[in-house]
Amino acid sequence: MMRDLGMINRLPRIVLAQAERANPLYRSYLHNFEEFEPIAAQKTLASAIQIGNPVSVKKAIAVLKQFNGIVEQATEEELADAAALGDKTGMFNCPHTGVALAAMIKLLKSGKIDKAERVVVISTAHGLKFAESKVRYHAGQLDIPVRHANQPIELPPRLDAVKEALAQALKKTAAAGL
Repeated sequence: MMRDLGMINRLPRIVLAQAERANPLYRSYLHNFEEFEPIAAQKTLASAIQIGNPVSVKKAIAVLKQFNGIVEQATEEELADAAALGDKTGMFNCPHTGVALAAMIKLLKSGKIDKAERVVVISTAHGLKFAESKVRYHAGQLDIPVRHANQPIELPPRLDAVKEALAQALKKTAAAGL
């Protein structure tokens, strides 16, 4: 519709990202969508997309074909690391967005997305809804290697304690020349 209205001159490319433990569309994509087989989704940090038999699979495949789509998957380690990297920018995103970020990183590294291209990653939730898994990641309490841990600092629930911790962190950053 936007192209028909003259707002854009070409259709964007769509990427669908799935957790490796719930990836039936990725598996179908590997075979050019010739067939689709539901799977029994396994437990994943990205619990909201832990779906082995999507209801709208035919529609999803049609849209992917129409928009020259790519389907990529992310392991638990990749999605957790990507979410943590997003946290370092201030995003505080959910594990599901971690799947999308991990897919983007993989596609950039493989050259399927050019570094000069404009990319939009849609985030459907925030980290507050998944604080427990984020704390477990940063505390090193998950069953995966942790590459980007930012150890939580426990403080008393007082404003002056928070201000002091921030002042110390800023001092360290300044001393390190960052």
